[in-house]
Amino acid sequence: MRQILSSRLGLVAVLMGGVPLGLMAQTTTGNNTPYGTTSAEFLLLGAGARGTALGGAYAAIANDVSALYYNPAGTALMTRPGVLIGTYDYVASTRYAWGGIAFPFGGGARTVGVQIGTFGFKDQPVYTADQPQGTGSVYSVSETFVGATFAQNFSDRFSAGITAKVISDQLGDASGSALAVDFGTNFHAMLSGHPVKFSFVLANLGTNLSYGGDALVGNIQRDSIPGVDPVPNLPQPAQLRTKDYPLPTLFRVGLAYDVLGSPSNHLTVLADFNQPNNNSAGFVGGVEWASQRLGGSPFGVAVRGSYSYTGANNIKVSNPSFTALTDEEHLQGLAAGGGLNYNVGNFTLGVDYAYKYMGVLGATHFISFGIGW
Repeated sequence: MRQILSSRLGLVAVLMGGVPLGLMAQTTTGNNTPYGTTSAEFLLLGAGARGTALGGAYAAIANDVSALYYNPAGTALMTRPGVLIGTYDYVASTRYAWGGIAFPFGGGARTVGVQIGTFGFKDQPVYTADQPQGTGSVYSVSETFVGATFAQNFSDRFSAGITAKVISDQLGDASGSALAVDFGTNFHAMLSGHPVKFSFVLANLGTNLSYGGDALVGNIQRDSIPGVDPVPNLPQPAQLRTKDYPLPTLFRVGLAYDVLGSPSNHLTVLADFNQPNNNSAGFVGGVEWASQRLGGSPFGVAVRGSYSYTGANNIKVSNPSFTALTDEEHLQGLAAGGGLNYNVGNFTLGVDYAYKYMGVLGATHFISFGIGW
């Protein structure tokens, strides 16, 4: 029996520690990774401060309303209806907001929910090469997605869920739209008397974004050819055609294990491997400690932290002087946070905060509020 338990614990250690080591051994030299070739990147900004503090590894343990975003299968593990709203003070004076609501039914075997996420900024001055001090005009950006989720428990250990999403991208006077789906699974069991969870998630699989609108309609003049006398021509009304861009599709595998666990306290170690379509493979490692009913009171507290490795932040170049990356930028991906909740009967009220470091872009802050009944 001891040999069996040792083998299982060894397997977990390999899964938790081996993925990062394998990924760090990779290099990007000479590959064809399509860095920065996708649109609607706001789809990757998360939902709720708890998930932000834990990075993408949160998908393995997501069992509240934010599971609508991180892993639709996790909503099937909800025991009561809930609402969650959050706001993300992002870089360069931009803001992201997310909200969701979910309802278990069928005796808790199934859950339905809806979510909405928005990102953007307003009234930014327009600058051109001819008018570097500003044209006097302003523009705004508003990006939105709306999703509907259905999830089901297929057994006492396995659940799956699917989300259908509509994406709208308003960039000044140009706009685009797309459709996408998320699919997730969650397997939960016991290992050496402690809960262990696996998750598989495929997010933002959908159509490409193509743009149109007034910004792409106007009078077009023929460009002159260097060394050739200009040919007289009249401006011609035309509509410019733009390239369509894929969505930031992401596949991730997550693992979570309760190193310490009891009805009122747990210490969970999390790991996540992810492969996006616009970056090289990455990983996330995180930890969460939570305690319920502090001193017999209805209050609970949680502390969280994580580190996310992203390939684009660690590109190896032959001459480092050609890049702005420094050791400081390698710290990008550090996140931490905590939460406080209040539980009385079936009523739950919670607030969570997350800090995430974005390298040269500085620190960002996410705060969210949740209610369950």
